[in-house]
Amino acid sequence: MDLLADFLTSDFLGKSAWLWFAFIGIVGALLAFDLGVLHKQDKEIGVAESLKLSAFYIAVAIIFGAWVWWSMGPTSGMEYFTGYAIEKALSIDNVFVISLIFGYFAIPAKYQYRALLWGILAVLVLRGLMIAAGAALVQQYEWVLYIFGAFLIATGIKMLVMGESEQDVSKNPIVRFLSRRMRVSDELHGERFFVRKPDPETGKLVRFATPLFLALVVINIADLVFAVDSVPAIFAITTDTYIVFTANIMAILGLRALYFALAAMVHRFEYLKYALAIVLVFIGAKIFWNQIVGKLDPAISLAVTLSIIAAGVLFSLWKTSTHLPKTIDDR
Repeated sequence: MDLLADFLTSDFLGKSAWLWFAFIGIVGALLAFDLGVLHKQDKEIGVAESLKLSAFYIAVAIIFGAWVWWSMGPTSGMEYFTGYAIEKALSIDNVFVISLIFGYFAIPAKYQYRALLWGILAVLVLRGLMIAAGAALVQQYEWVLYIFGAFLIATGIKMLVMGESEQDVSKNPIVRFLSRRMRVSDELHGERFFVRKPDPETGKLVRFATPLFLALVVINIADLVFAVDSVPAIFAITTDTYIVFTANIMAILGLRALYFALAAMVHRFEYLKYALAIVLVFIGAKIFWNQIVGKLDPAISLAVTLSIIAAGVLFSLWKTSTHLPKTIDDR
């Protein structure tokens, strides 16, 4: 018993091991409840249900943030909420790509939610590895933060000047590689990722991947690409690995729930990418400010970040509302 207590209270990446196990337990319980109870049967998720489920995940994230604030102090609490807001806003960019991937593989809406939930398990591992690597680099070589800052500023300026290019999933190298290296069935088989079918050449039963599996793989690869921006962004807020990881995962959990509502009205957030670009520039510049002038007050960082994101959302909604049909005949 003493051995277990010593293990749970031992230091792991700057925090007691039990804190990490507790958070993973919360995530596991949420996924099990979501997949095993709320969505035990595959069904299409409507906008209303998507918004309600997203509100639930946001409430969980806020409650967890309040606990961080209470147990670790106001500075850690503000860093968590700043990181969560940035990750949440940056993850909205994923929605358009995810909808393109599902569209390319012709995945019906009723199977999309289950695929996204299974995808979060891979994201937990992949993001965890990226964050652990980033934390090790920052701890060993503090000057890496300057590289993160310069990268974020360059990325933000590129987004402001060049915008985003059209995505063509059929030309994605991962799609081409998997299609050449794996047997892929031409049709879906419900929620199954693999199925045994007769080989067209030999007639023997062999394992085929389904389009749902390919969609799942490509979505997780796309998430890794997006993580290249988001992980340095949150390390610019804090180098506390626990805050970085929990804010990341809470934002991603909520994205899966909000996907169906956002996918239906993603065109309404046309100008949000410019606000996100400004946020990236601000966060990148903050690194240099912290190192040269002194640490910026976390409250100021949180206020500026939320203000920029809110302005981007409100401006997008106002600007796109002028293009909405005023009557049924105008559509």
